[in-house]
Amino acid sequence: MANEIAPRVIRFRDAPAYLGMDRNRFNAEVRPHLTEVPIGTQGIGFDRLELDAWFEDYKARNGRPSRKGETTWDANTSPASSRGRASGTSTSASAGGEFARALDQLTSRKRKGTSRD
Repeated sequence: MANEIAPRVIRFRDAPAYLGMDRNRFNAEVRPHLTEVPIGTQGIGFDRLELDAWFEDYKARNGRPSRKGETTWDANTSPASSRGRASGTSTSASAGGEFARALDQLTSRKRKGTSRD
């Protein structure tokens, strides 16, 4: 279906696969930094946006640039506009600081005391 909506809550059983890792690594490296959301009486879920933010932080700390001579997937090969400068609001100045603060706030939260695997 072309108009599928990505779920906001990723269940615990699916979260490691979402990040491409096994359950043990997820529990050791990722889960302590996430907010657990109870689902029903025994289920646990995680906010997909928190999972994405964890990955972005991990990538920023551990990612490596491409090999010399190779272009990256996000290389700007064709500019959005050929007209040059245009009027508007630049988001580049504020995006980094606001995102960093939000990410720090998310990763500084302590995990809830219950364990409902």
